[in-house]
Amino acid sequence: MSRKLLVLALELGDGGYLRRFAGEGVMPTVAGLLAKGRSGPLETPAELLHVAALPSLYTGVGPARHGVWFTFQPAPGVQGWRRFAPGLYGAPTFWALASAAGRRCSVFDVPYAHPEPGFSGPVVLEWGTWAQYLAPTSLPEGLLGELVAAVGRHPLGLEAHALGFAPLDPAETARKLVTALDARARATAWLLHRQPWDLFVTCLDETHPAAHYCWVPPADGTLEPPADQPHLRAVYAALDRCIATILEGAGPGTTVLLVSGDAIGPNRAGWHLLPEVLARLGHFASADLAERAPATTKPGGRLDPVKIVRDLLPEDFRKRLAGFLPRGLRDKLAQRVDTAAIDWSRTRAYCLITDLEGCIRVNLRGREPLGIVEPADYGALLDRLEGELRALVDPATGRPVVARILRADRELAGPRSPWLPDLVVHWARERAIRAVESPAIGRVEGISPDPRPGTHAGPGFAVLCGPGIAPGALADGARLVDVAPTVLSALGVEPPVAFEGRPWPLPPPERGEVA
Repeated sequence: MSRKLLVLALELGDGGYLRRFAGEGVMPTVAGLLAKGRSGPLETPAELLHVAALPSLYTGVGPARHGVWFTFQPAPGVQGWRRFAPGLYGAPTFWALASAAGRRCSVFDVPYAHPEPGFSGPVVLEWGTWAQYLAPTSLPEGLLGELVAAVGRHPLGLEAHALGFAPLDPAETARKLVTALDARARATAWLLHRQPWDLFVTCLDETHPAAHYCWVPPADGTLEPPADQPHLRAVYAALDRCIATILEGAGPGTTVLLVSGDAIGPNRAGWHLLPEVLARLGHFASADLAERAPATTKPGGRLDPVKIVRDLLPEDFRKRLAGFLPRGLRDKLAQRVDTAAIDWSRTRAYCLITDLEGCIRVNLRGREPLGIVEPADYGALLDRLEGELRALVDPATGRPVVARILRADRELAGPRSPWLPDLVVHWARERAIRAVESPAIGRVEGISPDPRPGTHAGPGFAVLCGPGIAPGALADGARLVDVAPTVLSALGVEPPVAFEGRPWPLPPPERGEVA
């Protein structure tokens, strides 16, 4: 016997606001889940690398084993970065494991995922995810078209990578997200009724842009946000209605797991200053930063016509032109432009693309094709970098701007460590970081190009509700990586020993739930 299980994932769905709005009557459906189920905060890999949260939820392992942490990331044998692609995961998802064990699984719109070989259930991806990794797709192939014909396309009309750092009006964004959640409820209900299932997994991803644009941040110099959050409140009320529709479609007797991999925090980071910092420290050789001359050479020192043409075209025209190019070609051209300015023969360490943590990669011989740092010198270089970065202070306060530095060789060690940054810089979020200084670099100044008020933080959150589950709190020390083994255990599938998490104890399913 096993349970019929519905997994509702949120991205940037803040557990504190879920509880608060439920208690205020804004989210009566969530209030019912909290009253009947077990809930609590979750330790999350979002506190290490923010995009690693959902991949860790899916796979039951951390980023050092699944290897996915951003849309654009490095890989052994790649100079610079590449876009996320099928095959990048170093571990299977829990729904692939459940399907292999004979469970009927349906998957809808989970971000940072792709169809896996051998998965037998229906899957629809990128119908309405906020940050699209891949082109919209489905298995069977025509299922996405059937869904669109039945309920329409996702109405938001916005996508993170296309939007970039353009600002959005919070009130208008909230109105669009409310409409989008209503459409998501209809789409999910349609899929729920399409065929029988033992496990249905979906992500209600509208909480992601809501956290970035609809949250009112704390005043500079503080960490406590204002109590009044009208735009976020409106989105969470629509989220509650969406969940109610989905639960009705799932039917009585269904075990429900509502889970978020992260929470909302103030967007105060200094990643935009790091390339100049590394250049002044002598680790990064770039014509754009060091010599302030046009960067028109390929990594080997030859003229790069792609870079020359790019620099000659107006920015607005470049953006319009890029919109007509296939995504794969657009990414290859962007990578070529990004890396053309770098003199790899003099670059020991460089910054990876990011929008939160400072992510630094060593140009390591044998891992990077143009690597110059000998493996024997790798640890000493990381020691030096760590000391230099910890010396950075805010000139206005004299206080350190770096709160924590993660080292892959120590805290992120695992089979997929070569796919991760070597150093991950976490910022002190007391105030916006507009300048840093130290005796070694002098002062580096610049306003962040990212105006979004909210961003990713910890902890995660979960509420588990269903037949035989007594109300109460999750066990102390519950982790996001516990979700995958808990799901498999609930389905009567033995979790693999490779999982880093452990299943939460569940009572046996009631007879007749799911055969």
